[in-house]
Amino acid sequence: MTTVDSTARDQADAVRRKEISARELMDLHLDRIAERNPRLNAIVSLDPERARAGAAAADEALARGAQVGPLHGLPFAFKDTHAVKGWRTTYGSTLFADHVPDHDELLVERVRNAGAVTIGKTNVPEFAAGSHTFNKVFGTTLNPVDPTRSAGGSSGGAACALAAGMVPLADGSDMGGSLRNPASFCGVVGMRPSLGRVPEWPLYNQWETTSVGGPMARNVGDLALLLSVLAGPDPRAPQALGDPGWYFADPRPAALEGLRVALSVDLGGAFDVDHEVAGVVESAAALLGKAGAQVEDRHPDLSLAEDTFRTLRAWHFQAKLGRMLAANPDAFKPSLADNIRAGESLTGADVARAYTQRTALSETMRSFFTSYDVLVLPVSQVPPFPADQEFPTAINGRPMATYLDWMRSAYFITVTGCPAISLPAGTTKDGLPVGVQIVTAHGADKRLLEIAAAFEALAS
Repeated sequence: MTTVDSTARDQADAVRRKEISARELMDLHLDRIAERNPRLNAIVSLDPERARAGAAAADEALARGAQVGPLHGLPFAFKDTHAVKGWRTTYGSTLFADHVPDHDELLVERVRNAGAVTIGKTNVPEFAAGSHTFNKVFGTTLNPVDPTRSAGGSSGGAACALAAGMVPLADGSDMGGSLRNPASFCGVVGMRPSLGRVPEWPLYNQWETTSVGGPMARNVGDLALLLSVLAGPDPRAPQALGDPGWYFADPRPAALEGLRVALSVDLGGAFDVDHEVAGVVESAAALLGKAGAQVEDRHPDLSLAEDTFRTLRAWHFQAKLGRMLAANPDAFKPSLADNIRAGESLTGADVARAYTQRTALSETMRSFFTSYDVLVLPVSQVPPFPADQEFPTAINGRPMATYLDWMRSAYFITVTGCPAISLPAGTTKDGLPVGVQIVTAHGADKRLLEIAAAFEALAS
């Protein structure tokens, strides 16, 4: 029997086989949304009537024998930073509270062309800044496991909606961990693909490469299904990698015997990690070892990542949002305003230095992955923190100076360009989800999915 908690693949198969209609599937999800969303606040700009009309159109297409896509009939809520034609898209900002785009961005276009039916958007932090989902337009998204806690961000609405069964799949984007951190906090799977794997269009700067789009799901197989829709070249995205999307659709679990695993709980002392999180990561590596993997404590030298990420982030935010901040100084949360202003004093030499360092980091990882198949480390340095805090103020008693300090385990990987996946790996003593981050060499996304599928089977 198909339910909202069935896998996305099973739901899509059931629609195609006409075991359940798209309208019936939509009503099941709308019922779940009505039950859980008022408390969790994951889905915003919900439009049930348009959603039901889209589901009816999906059923009519099947009835007339039309060829349908791999997501045909699946309800879908897009991240509220992704432009959806004709659908309210706020970016979590009061400046765009009534904004309705006149175009679909490429990621949205691909999901819609694959047959998914739009139901609404998923909540985000203001302009996707920070890994805790709250804004003045819609409020705070809460953790589905413990609603007193954060769902993470910036794809926090997406992760929460997935975990709560409100949607079968979700899209997101990731600059400093925005696909990975909320996946860890909510107990789902989130993948930051290799640079160029999921092309994006339109962008204000096609050559700015810290942020990428990517998939979220409740399991690795479903995530691979969505990646197969999102991935593949497009003439509008000059940096897109050439592998076709279908290549990623059905990963077979990798053989773990002899897999070369580098375990690094804190990248050799590069950041603080909550003791319970560290224990979960170590246990995940031990599982791989029991399955025959060769696990060693090894730490790639990513000491250049801190300056590289923070410089490029500030430069990106200032270039994209600086004029808006100057015109509307009271319309931005202080942490974001400070980050934008940090970009004002950057020189060309600063940005050049950051890109030179980023090149060196890429080379470091290329070399590292000649000796190891994967790097295993925390996704987030902390478990889900209280939802009434903007960010964790301390880790193991050590104060955190800024709203980014607790995200180093994610954003250090960002500036390497490598693909990384967050997988459910355990819980704290209070039952809060903790994910493990597995990283492979740039371009090895399919191999990462295969290893992730094998770990998922071990951990289940």
